[in-house]
Amino acid sequence: MLKKLLVLLALLTPVVAYGADKAKDDEPVEHLTDEQIYEQLKKLALVFEVARDNFVEEADEKKMLEAAMNGMLQALDPHSSYLSADDFKEFNDKSLGEFGGLGIQITSDRGAVRVISPIDDTPAERAGIKAGDYITHIDDEPVFDLTLNQATKKMKGRPGTKVKLTVISEGEEPRTLTLKRAIIKVESVKFEEKKMAGFEDDEDADKIGYIRISDFGATTAKELNKALEKLEDKDVIGYVLDVRNNPGGYLTAAIDVADAFLDSGEIVSTRGKRPNDIERSFAAPGDLANGKPVVVLINHGSASASEIVAGALQDNGRALVMGSQSFGKGSVQQQKPLGDGTAIHITIARYYTPSGRSIQNEGITPDIEVLQSKIEVLERRESLYSEASFKNSLKNEEAEKKDKDKSDGDDDKELTDEEKDALDYQLQRAMDMVRAMVKLQAHADLIPATPESIAASESDEGDASSEDEAE
Repeated sequence: MLKKLLVLLALLTPVVAYGADKAKDDEPVEHLTDEQIYEQLKKLALVFEVARDNFVEEADEKKMLEAAMNGMLQALDPHSSYLSADDFKEFNDKSLGEFGGLGIQITSDRGAVRVISPIDDTPAERAGIKAGDYITHIDDEPVFDLTLNQATKKMKGRPGTKVKLTVISEGEEPRTLTLKRAIIKVESVKFEEKKMAGFEDDEDADKIGYIRISDFGATTAKELNKALEKLEDKDVIGYVLDVRNNPGGYLTAAIDVADAFLDSGEIVSTRGKRPNDIERSFAAPGDLANGKPVVVLINHGSASASEIVAGALQDNGRALVMGSQSFGKGSVQQQKPLGDGTAIHITIARYYTPSGRSIQNEGITPDIEVLQSKIEVLERRESLYSEASFKNSLKNEEAEKKDKDKSDGDDDKELTDEEKDALDYQLQRAMDMVRAMVKLQAHADLIPATPESIAASESDEGDASSEDEAE
């Protein structure tokens, strides 16, 4: 039995060696010799046998060994883990864009479960769970003794069944939420033309293309291309690309999304363990937004693939990034099947923005920080000093009738999409910025030529002509 265990554990040795260089700068790695590794594997097998033979109850050998492998991988970083056959199948099902559960992306944080972000229009999002929240109990069971995969599995279940979560938000008391599980269908891209709050009924008001990407899946790039095509037909003046609370997804999807807005330039580079493990991705010619102004909205729930897109458009000068500091997950994971239906989910590289910035633990810093805020109107649209302010001024009967009708219909009325947009401070400021960028472009086109600029232009043309003749 011991010999078989040593053979099994020896198969995992390359994984240990591969991840050994992944260490914090202040904790240098002390590499083991082959003989020392063999001695440690023998000790691990001995621990297994002693624990199995002496535990007060019947030991579950499979559970013990899977926990040992999972612990080995989670010692590398929070995103590496062992996937059982069921876990691996669920992971692949989720990648197809439909799965059962609560619609919540989580990570491990010092033994607790932390929310990266809820997925749009899911039980978790509707219950008010936010990026940065901590989940401490699932069905009254503490999560501190659970692996990330175990915590995820406990939150999943048959649609229609309920699960109870204890959630802690920053600066608030713990609260208990009961959520009903549902089939989670991830619709990556939603889009529409929007107008600034207060101008929805103005036919001449500027139309801005709003694109919300909630997840980077297998079909995201295709959905985005269709969205851009339809919005271009609407003659929008520019775009707001909203990746707030987007936890990430496929690296290839992020590259394709950034490429849709770029005509050239580097999008991202991934750098692995070895000096020559570098891959660079570049944009192909063709900006599907036709050079129109773009503002990217991010917040602390924007992670991984979202940060790749924001960083690529920011570094290439193609978009302004607004909002708050992003999550800071600058690593790439890959599934390595083990041949028996199981796999390991392991971090294989870090990614860097075109300017060479690593986002790991730092995130993307917005060009313009705009924290989500509640708008308080300090100035009336109608002046306090006007004809209506005079004593005994004539009334406008039609206006009084409209005010009465409006007040009669306001009771217990659910907010419309336009009213929700008006309360989204970051979105309103992003649309403000798009309009400002359009006007700035128009202003630059109208600047009259000066003698100096004409002379410089003629000089450039002469140089180009000389070069052509030399060829």
